[in-house]
Amino acid sequence: MEKRFEGFLRTHLDLERGYDTSGYLRPTLLNFSDSYVELIRAGFEQIMSDDSFGPAKYERLADIEFSDRETLQVYLGAMYNYLFNGAPEQPLPPG
Repeated sequence: MEKRFEGFLRTHLDLERGYDTSGYLRPTLLNFSDSYVELIRAGFEQIMSDDSFGPAKYERLADIEFSDRETLQVYLGAMYNYLFNGAPEQPLPPG
């Protein structure tokens, strides 16, 4: 996993900011360079397709616990759709 993608998860989707659905995340991301936005897109695609990426790895990065891989995958897919496919609302992690 690319270090800048890990940094994005730690910075923007951690325990403190992961529950903030005020609408800042997508505009913030899209204000970065196109290459950074593409790196974040690719990072999401990588972890969503990686069978070894599960709740324990996500918790180490973002300090948010998921009960199982399926719940994490649903959340990651919804976050991807929010950030890159125009979904109207940022998803909330469990809790």
